Amino acid sequence: MRRFGKWLGRLLILLAIPVAGFFIYAPEYVEKERNVVTEHAPYPISPEAAALHKDLVIGDWHADTLLWNRDLNERGTHGQVDIPRLIEGNVALQMFTAVTKTPAGMNYDHNSADARDNITLLAVGQLWPLRTWGSLYQRALYQSERLHDAQAKSNRRLRIIRTEADLDALMALKLAGVPVVGGLLGIEGAHPLEGDINNLQGLQDAGYRMIALQHFFDNELGGSLHGDANNGLTDFGREVVQAVADRGLILDVSHSSHKVVRDVLEMTDMPLVVSHTGIHKSCEAKRNIPDALMQKIAATGGVIGIGYWADAICDDSPAGVAKAIKVAIEVVGEDAVSLGSDFDGSVTTSFDTSELAALTQAMMDVGLTEQQIRKVAGENMLRVLRDRLE
Repeated sequence: MRRFGKWLGRLLILLAIPVAGFFIYAPEYVEKERNVVTEHAPYPISPEAAALHKDLVIGDWHADTLLWNRDLNERGTHGQVDIPRLIEGNVALQMFTAVTKTPAGMNYDHNSADARDNITLLAVGQLWPLRTWGSLYQRALYQSERLHDAQAKSNRRLRIIRTEADLDALMALKLAGVPVVGGLLGIEGAHPLEGDINNLQGLQDAGYRMIALQHFFDNELGGSLHGDANNGLTDFGREVVQAVADRGLILDVSHSSHKVVRDVLEMTDMPLVVSHTGIHKSCEAKRNIPDALMQKIAATGGVIGIGYWADAICDDSPAGVAKAIKVAIEVVGEDAVSLGSDFDGSVTTSFDTSELAALTQAMMDVGLTEQQIRKVAGENMLRVLRDRLE
């Protein structure tokens, strides 16, 4: 019996080794494969571009960094965003978006809401709390907790923005030259509500200020741009849109179907946001809402956040991003264009957030004026935030 016990103990140890290896190494390996910065030589930055970049207010509407188990206060060796790199890139405002569910086989053309969920495996593999394994709402709350924990450990370099007063305080610090970044929280698809409007208050209490209605699949609120059908808002979706409008929250229509966008436009008069996208005129991709609809979104006083990845803009080099921005200005006007990187969103980019001066240089190179660069870099985002935050 003693011999059997020793044999069983050794067997359990042998079984534990690959299991431990999975939890230790697999999540980091997955992220390194997902959030790639293409190897490149240092981008040349002229003294003029460097001076302008240092003087810009820079804001980014979309990064999925909270999905990954990296320490935001440490400069990472992989991925695209953390607090040290945000400060190096002179970013004043970063919207951190919580991803809570994505379908297996995710693509821009067609996804089933019933497909196996990728985030469940990631939550288990990264040893997220047990409460998150079966609840999208709890996954959103946990990602908020992660940002608040990063703030507490940041030596005041990260300030979470909930109100206009928070925004004013951050801008005063930036003007004084303090190395600090403001973090905002957004939901990538409102399925964490789990069909219950009361959960919106819980998300708001957790710090969420931007709500996207859909992600890669149709949900209780309506159709996705990448779902089974081009459905519009459901009754629940209309209830959520009205609540977002009434509560001073920001509404993001990225990934929403054309019908959902039209329904939203018909029932609201607040500035709308497309947090991360490209423009059809420069990159005719299914991922991008048609230009005529973009113009209607811009007419609300809203903004279009231009992304940094090739599937949305067709060329992910700094010059390619600048070209997409220039075309976006031609389509919707200089007051309606912002930055929406989609950093750490399982995309490959040609620079990370610490290298944003390369984008400033590229915008100068394609002929944008200083005023246009300032608006795109962050002034347009600031305007929308001031309009919506209370």
